Amino acid sequence: MTLTPAPDAAARLPGEAPSVPPSSAASPFPSASPSLVLRVCCEFGLTAVLLLGVVTGVRWLFAPDGYGGGGAAFAVLGAGVGALLAVLMLSAPGRRSGAHLNPAVTLALWRLGVFPGRDVLPYCLAQLGGSVAGTWLAAVVWGPVVARPPVGYAAVRPGPRWGEGAVVAAEAGVLAASALMLAGLLARPVGRRLLPYAVGLVTALVIALLGPLTGGSANPARQFGPALLAWEAGGTGPLLWAYVAGPVLGAVAGAVLGRRLGGQLGARLGDRPVSPRET
Repeated sequence: MTLTPAPDAAARLPGEAPSVPPSSAASPFPSASPSLVLRVCCEFGLTAVLLLGVVTGVRWLFAPDGYGGGGAAFAVLGAGVGALLAVLMLSAPGRRSGAHLNPAVTLALWRLGVFPGRDVLPYCLAQLGGSVAGTWLAAVVWGPVVARPPVGYAAVRPGPRWGEGAVVAAEAGVLAASALMLAGLLARPVGRRLLPYAVGLVTALVIALLGPLTGGSANPARQFGPALLAWEAGGTGPLLWAYVAGPVLGAVAGAVLGRRLGGQLGARLGDRPVSPRET
């Protein structure tokens, strides 16, 4: 997002310190200047890049002609995806849109009262569309090996002892905790500056620790494109609904709990998005 100056000092919350220079700030709030169309295009492109990176990592870490899989592969994948996510959040397009890259995060920010409800659906559709585009692009770049097992378009699958209910519970728990983390970090300017690094670290840990168990998705867009392309390729169809329902339920529950524990984080959004300097 573009970090534009607040119209005046009164735009800040009572007791908040003056805003930091634009070069050092990062936040999931879109700025007031870019249009919704531009911000939605940024979300689409950033999510496509994220999925391109995810599928590329899975291709070279889990395919027989790559690293070959194993527990260490999940740790390496988590570190790579977490670093990529932080870079995307800090990028110029990420600053324009807020770089949610996750429908569940968009819903959590809306329920926290710091993102306009009218923008939720366009953001979510852009993220899901970017997921399909990024997965398809990875298949074009790396060829048929992306479609074949064990890569399978990098679609997430739970371990043999994990049923659908357990996957939903695990995914919901991760997003509830993430929503609470967002609530805490967004409460102060210093927390907003640390947000990209915190999100990247949490993502890396989720993939490394839960990847061998539940699949470690924690993002409906992470599973949507891979599952859709795997299904169209004639496969049995990887589990999708649990990787959508779990994060969504957890994000909303965590945001509601965060609001009750900490009160309102910022001014409710009125007729336009709020700039990071105004929250």
